[in-house]
Amino acid sequence: MKDNLKGVGIWGQRHYQYLKENKPSVIGVMRLNGNLISYLQSVNGQADEMYFQLVKQLANQEGITEELKRNDQMAWVAAMNNIRDRVNETVLNELIFV
Repeated sequence: MKDNLKGVGIWGQRHYQYLKENKPSVIGVMRLNGNLISYLQSVNGQADEMYFQLVKQLANQEGITEELKRNDQMAWVAAMNNIRDRVNETVLNELIFV
């Protein structure tokens, strides 16, 4: 059976793929209860919130400022990419692959 994941963001889709590969019975139960899409949308919202909050928090902690962005764009991009990569791993490990 193919689920229509329209309206579910990327985090929710990643979680769905994880469940499909590792816990297919969970998907079956949620389909029967009719709450699969709303669950995935909720996971997606939680992951989005966690992602943006952690990026902002780490950027502040590491002194990645708008001034750095104006003065040295390449250093700012490198630092932000590093933060985003680390946060991405955190969100995946704490919310998506569980």
